[in-house]
Amino acid sequence: MAKLDLRVRVLGRLLRRASIVGQSTEQILRNQKARVSHNPVTDLLLGAVAPGVVLTDGHAAGETGPVRIRVYRPAVPGGQPLPLIVNFHGGGWVVGSLETADWLCSNVAAAVHAVVVSVDYRLAPGHRWPAAAEDCYAALVDAAARAAEWGADPARLAVIGDSAGGNLAAVTTLMARDRSGPAIAFQGLIYPATDLTGSSPSLTENADAPILTHADTIAYRDHYLGDADAREPYASPLFAPDHTGLPRALVQVAEHDPIRDDGLRYAAALQAAGVAVRTTTYVGMPHGFLAFPRLCRSAPQALAELAAELRSALAPATLPG
Repeated sequence: MAKLDLRVRVLGRLLRRASIVGQSTEQILRNQKARVSHNPVTDLLLGAVAPGVVLTDGHAAGETGPVRIRVYRPAVPGGQPLPLIVNFHGGGWVVGSLETADWLCSNVAAAVHAVVVSVDYRLAPGHRWPAAAEDCYAALVDAAARAAEWGADPARLAVIGDSAGGNLAAVTTLMARDRSGPAIAFQGLIYPATDLTGSSPSLTENADAPILTHADTIAYRDHYLGDADAREPYASPLFAPDHTGLPRALVQVAEHDPIRDDGLRYAAALQAAGVAVRTTTYVGMPHGFLAFPRLCRSAPQALAELAAELRSALAPATLPG
């Protein structure tokens, strides 16, 4: 196993102080009200918005009412519709926001020449499973129906997400298949949580990893699931009885990640079902490394890989003759 960078180890020690382990529900709900603003310090940690990308805030349909969205549109010449990518942010279904996804979404929009719609779904513990999953699916359906509003093509649709967002991206592909739409061409799963039973061997191997520990994963899961069955497919997509008919996938995992094997096991399940999958393990990286692009050396490479796979999957259809 590759050694962790000093910067990553220092970052992990700093973030350990913000762990939700031991936090009361009241503390978590209070912290959820805080918003991350762009300034030199936060941009150093989380990355700045990509130049040339226009951000527009709005709302989309959720399960029980509107949810916030942020639309990222690159400045590209020509009047042709762009691909549509729907993003679900990470944060263990408990933390995270539109703002924490700005670097990833804006850079994907710029690199792919696509419209990216990021969804601010309801968070646990105030809203437990399946609230986040149902919000994400409802927003996906709404975004596809409104694609023309943003100059996008709903026939070239992808979902992406990191960590809990990777879980939600995988879950929405299952929902879209089971509920007859919308048609998704690609799923980008960045260190996704796919088995909420906690059965992946990497949970023990990387129990005390920086940024995310085994104890953190259990705390996030318990806040999200409450008394729900962890084997529910729309909570743990690894346990879906059938993975056939799901869209092409990229699964990116980090070597020093307690849930690394969640992603690897899910990629294997997709491949076994005949789904085209590319899987990459980022050596020496911790969970969440794409959320800290200025500090984690593999973030630019992972972004470039994601963008290349999206461009390939969402390329316009070539007409015969």
